[in-house]
Order: sequence, then structure tokens, then C-alpha cells
Amino acid sequence: MRAPTSLKAFLALFSIAFCAKAAYAVEPLTVFDAHMHYNIEARESYPPARVLEIFRQSNVRGILATSRPNDGSELLMKAAPAANPALTVVPFIRVYRDRADYGTWHKNPEIVAMIEREFAVGAMKGKVRGIGEFHLYGDEAKSKEFAQIVAFAQKNDLWLHAHSDEAALLHIFALNPKAKVIWAHTGFSVATERVAVLMKSHPDLMAELSYRNDITDGGKLSKQWRALFTTYPDRFLLGSDCWVTERWAQYGEIMDYYQRWLAELPRDIGNKIAHRNAERIFGIKLN
Repeated sequence: MRAPTSLKAFLALFSIAFCAKAAYAVEPLTVFDAHMHYNIEARESYPPARVLEIFRQSNVRGILATSRPNDGSELLMKAAPAANPALTVVPFIRVYRDRADYGTWHKNPEIVAMIEREFAVGAMKGKVRGIGEFHLYGDEAKSKEFAQIVAFAQKNDLWLHAHSDEAALLHIFALNPKAKVIWAHTGFSVATERVAVLMKSHPDLMAELSYRNDITDGGKLSKQWRALFTTYPDRFLLGSDCWVTERWAQYGEIMDYYQRWLAELPRDIGNKIAHRNAERIFGIKLN
């Protein structure tokens, strides 16, 4: 006996509603934000308590903390135990004291001395896990001061968080083939095929995904990125990159974007990219 047309319509609508509810009910992944800046310009509009609440709302349980100047990271570290005790803070030393350092830091001996000082004293002593994010292009990587920074990172088992073109990235590995590098934005526009070649050649290269707007195609995870994530599931990290204050107002949207395409991957791969890769490389366990 055939079901009445009205019953068919009801069953169809019920099926659609059930599927939509099931998709919505998928628990969001725990996130480690591996590209976070708490710069001085943001602090009036976004005091530490507000920033820590933003993390909580987006299911962010860990952050790679950097700031310009470095005392912003210290503010978050000090406020987190009371305001957001579930958050794990992994501080990096930023190479900029102010905006004037952006174009000269890589050849400034004062920056080398600042890195050494920040590592040895202050609130981050004994907790620093890396240097950066820093901006570096082409032959800028050939300065003696930058070579000293790479050597300092190697000596102290620190990661280098490099916002760089491929030429500068390759020079880092020429200075130290075993350098541990987080490549900010995965090179912005470097083709996925080239990213795969670099990952195969450099096993300690991690790729951070902020501003890679080509990950999705028509709102869905692209075939190229799906293949890359499936081949190298242990090599990617997520990031918000709140380099200007306006990005803090978009934080929830940024994390929702990640959650949408991560949900298209097998759950174990999604978890690796969302937080487990960060747990592994930093030797931490998120709450």
C-alpha cells in the first residue's frame, strides 16, 4: 500500500529536519589557536578577561600567545588561571618592540639581545616555546643577526614562527636543516602541490592555516586540501591571527569557518588539525 502524498511529504520533511539536527548536534572540536596576537592596540577594547571569554565561547582550550610588545602575552598568562582555568597558554617571544621594528628586526643586534633577555627573565622564563611570529622575505634571511636567532632557537629547542616567502623559509632550513618551523598562513598562496613537496623534504615543518581562504571551494572542503590533509594529517595547525583589533570582533566567525570544513574530514584527522598536533609538538594536554 502506498503512503498518502501528505504522509510522503511529512516523512521527507522529517528526514531533512533530522539530518540537519544531527549535523548541528556534532560536538565542536577542541581548538588550539596557533597564531594569536594580543597587541597593544587591542587592550583597551579587549581587556584580558574579555579575550579569555572569547576563547571559551569558541571552544579554544589552548593558544600560542604572542604580542607586540611581549607583555601582552604575560597579561593573558597571568589572567588565565582565574578567568579561564581551562586554557593552556604557550608563549612565544615576538621580535617586535613596536611597529618600527618590522622592517629592521632581522638585522638589529638589539632584537637578538631582547630575545635572549625575554627567554632568561620575566614572567615567560622557563615557559617560552618559540620565537615569532616574524616577517621575513628573500635575502632578509641571510643577515648575521637572523643566523644568531636560528642558532639560539636550535640551542634552546625553540620553534620558529615564520611569516615568510618560500625563499626565506628554505634559507632557514639551509641555516639549520633540523629547524622546527611553524609556517604562518602556509605561505598564503603557495600551491598545495608545492606545500606537499616542502613537507616531504622538511619533516619538522608545521603549517598554520590562517588566511588560507582557498581551503574551501563553494563552501566545501576542496579536493586539493582534502588530499593534503589526508596525506599529512600531523603537520597542520589552526590560527586566528588577530593582528589588528578588528579581528577580535570576527573571532567566532573565524573559528566557525574552521569547524565547518573540519567536520568534513574523518574525526581523527579533524582533531589532529584542531588541537592534537599542537599538543604533540608542545608536549601539552588540553583540558
